[in-house]
Amino acid sequence: MTTLTTEPVASLLERLFQQADAAPSPTTAELSPEERTRLLRSKTEYRAFYGRLKDLWLPVSRETGRLLYMLARSSHARAIVEFGTSFGVSTIHLASALRDNGGGRLITSEFEPSKIARAREHIAMAGLADLVDLRAGDALETLRADLPETVDLLLLDGAKGLYVDILDRVEDRLRPGAIVVADNADMCPDYLDRVRAPAGTYMSLPFGKDVEVSLRLG
Repeated sequence: MTTLTTEPVASLLERLFQQADAAPSPTTAELSPEERTRLLRSKTEYRAFYGRLKDLWLPVSRETGRLLYMLARSSHARAIVEFGTSFGVSTIHLASALRDNGGGRLITSEFEPSKIARAREHIAMAGLADLVDLRAGDALETLRADLPETVDLLLLDGAKGLYVDILDRVEDRLRPGAIVVADNADMCPDYLDRVRAPAGTYMSLPFGKDVEVSLRLG
């Protein structure tokens, strides 16, 4: 029995995934594929672009959620950093692993106020609020300071153009053997170049079609 598969988390996550499945598609149909890709990768226009998507769920998949739980549990994680809380689905998976590991701290960051409110509600409903430090604002600022001395797992699931910048914020705290998971990594070629570099400090491979899992080597 695990926190993830028992109440209140199990039924809450199922309900949240059902709501996400029933939610409307992103309202970017007026954008060309090229313009949408440009905005997704932008380092300067991400606030406006994601503001247009503020009511959309955009959660990790069920499979990715379970992967996050498994990676956090198997690495005995006690300190986790998450970029992009959204409505808190991935946060609940990671915090469930912390609970089953005996406790810890999950720092997560989100800049959209309406999503912050919903995420806090969902995390409280899951009974995991004591493990989660939800920081409101731009992660370039909220993750600049007051991080754990050692970070066991980093999840990148916010504005795609900032993945390298957020990694730069956290990298010196990642212990050897720490895990970095990047959702929608196919939208971040510069990030993939970084973690897949043959002479770099990561061992990295894709999971599914758009998730990259990397191991910090040193």
